[in-house]
Amino acid sequence: MSEITIPLRSHDEAILVLGPFDRFAKLMRQELDIEIYARSGTLRIKGPGDNVAEASRRIEHVLGKARKGRNLELTDIEEILMDRAAPKAKSVRGGANQSDSNQAGLTGRAAFPTPDRSWVGFKVRPVEPRNENQRKYLELIEKNNLVFGLGAAGTGKTYLAVAAAVRQLRRGEVRRLIITRPVVEAGEHLGFLPGDLNQKLDPYMRPIYDALHDMMHPDDLARLEEIGVIEVAPLAYMRGRTLSSAFVILDEAQNTTIGQMKMFLTRLGEGSQMVVTGDPSQNDLDSRVRSGLMDAVGRLRSFEGIGIVEYSPDDVVRHELVSQIIRAYQAPAQETMRSRDHSSDSAGEDA
Repeated sequence: MSEITIPLRSHDEAILVLGPFDRFAKLMRQELDIEIYARSGTLRIKGPGDNVAEASRRIEHVLGKARKGRNLELTDIEEILMDRAAPKAKSVRGGANQSDSNQAGLTGRAAFPTPDRSWVGFKVRPVEPRNENQRKYLELIEKNNLVFGLGAAGTGKTYLAVAAAVRQLRRGEVRRLIITRPVVEAGEHLGFLPGDLNQKLDPYMRPIYDALHDMMHPDDLARLEEIGVIEVAPLAYMRGRTLSSAFVILDEAQNTTIGQMKMFLTRLGEGSQMVVTGDPSQNDLDSRVRSGLMDAVGRLRSFEGIGIVEYSPDDVVRHELVSQIIRAYQAPAQETMRSRDHSSDSAGEDA
């Protein structure tokens, strides 16, 4: 048995090599009979000596291309890691070839649905706006290539964006629906959570799946995910891709850095549109890091083809207490302290 450790420059590189929901790692385990996992900023490979060396060679090849700024689709990465020549699909142990793996959920070029679009026409639960800002939001999404939805929790930013995307997908106006979000809370702690990458990321993606399940039949959602029409993935998976003929949603965008936001916005391809949602008041980034959401809004506010909706606490459509809670947290700290001091003085006088 042999072991090789490969230093990684970022958590994004681990995701790049391991693949969506550890897909590439699983394929390499099957083909080369090795163990491969990321821990403490390194990629560790264990197994028979020759197999470990071969896996290391393939991984270094991918990392080398990525570090040179090459534009790598997921199919490109799989071809390198599975040592497949582009025109030919070499079999891996267990009989899976490139065509099979694409149909199993890989969202690269070959994962697109067939031109006849037989998947179009699934049933969607209708969603209607419940206030003026929500109506404006949906109208801007229909008219613009890029829309920002800013506001507190419960205003329907993400839910309505998903509803608009599913509707366009059903009408055949886009070929893919891609929903992504930064996984800020995971960061360096991701390796300490139990389970594989899929299980670790699931809690962060759960709100998106809740919205999708509310609008679509579970069988339709599972089928469209399987053939790559719908993709829900962390923001790190967007690097190096060109997203064409797609409706792309970036959720929780207040947790992106300026660099991440620039990376995401420049993925916009022909025939695509983007919706970026976030709550500027719930920034989980380090206090020294400026959020990419408000930076992007400030830079792009006057651009033609870009729509911006800013929700207020009055637009909250959850329990009526939620809007009151939001207002309480928006109140200046001085007012809160003044109210507390006044209460203490009154209590003293009563005594």
